[in-house]
Amino acid sequence: MTVQDVRAFNRFYTNVIGALDYSRQLYAPYTLTEARVLYELAHSARTDAADLRAGLSLDSGYLSRILARFERDGLVERAPSVEDPRRRRITLTARGRETAALLGERSDQAVAGLLAGVPADQRERLGEAMRTVREILSGGRTPRPEDVLLREPEAGDLGWIVRRNAALYAAEFGWNADYEGLVARIVADFAEDHDPHLERVWIAELDGRPVGCVMCVRDEAPATARLRLLLVEPDARGLGIGDRLVSAVIGFARGVGYRDLVLWTNDVLTSARRIYQRHGFVLVAEKPHRSFGKDLVGQDWRLDLTGVPG
Repeated sequence: MTVQDVRAFNRFYTNVIGALDYSRQLYAPYTLTEARVLYELAHSARTDAADLRAGLSLDSGYLSRILARFERDGLVERAPSVEDPRRRRITLTARGRETAALLGERSDQAVAGLLAGVPADQRERLGEAMRTVREILSGGRTPRPEDVLLREPEAGDLGWIVRRNAALYAAEFGWNADYEGLVARIVADFAEDHDPHLERVWIAELDGRPVGCVMCVRDEAPATARLRLLLVEPDARGLGIGDRLVSAVIGFARGVGYRDLVLWTNDVLTSARRIYQRHGFVLVAEKPHRSFGKDLVGQDWRLDLTGVPG
């Protein structure tokens, strides 16, 4: 490969990306850079202004003007960071989350339109080529927490949730197919009938593949949400993905007006229980039961969402 090969590819790819944002309508009324900032705020674990500037390679003055516009538009709120008062923490408002979701939806539709012109039997080849470019140019470095993207599910992701839950719990805890049936029913209920304003699924993605998931659904109790199906792939553990997924559920549930967040788990899931405890969940009940081919102790946990966020 030569320098000219790389430059030729860059020109071609730039033209492809430019075609997606035809006449700058894709992200209107925001620019592509402004849309990138919104996307980062909606998906990144780091929301300090300094981290945004470094992660997006933006001039500090330019980023400050973007954030000032977002603040005027009611998209963000700025406050001193809890960890370091000298830094500014940026958080999306409810309107900001809606705007980021709308821009993301437009972008997804544009990419889907691009892929529509690619024969089905060539799409996997294209995806593998893209992953190869990323892996080679990244130098094979160890993944970092900031490399993980939290996103909404795409076609096939709900099936992945069922498959990976069944496979991982069978491998790690010896659970039988009864658990797969339970997960399949939970996922099917969500897919067939959910309120997108009050219920949501998150997929954690690393290097173009899903490595984690969690769900937030309505509970039978009034003003109560339920956290379900938290999972992190073994080879992606240690990157704080579980904490980010639980934080996403808590932030969403509090933002849409739930007063309580509950979950059911089992005492053998020690890593998950530690995550729940770190986020303020309190154990309210436990009961022995025989499920999934094992003798287990089921646990109910609860988080009061009406207090001051931690």
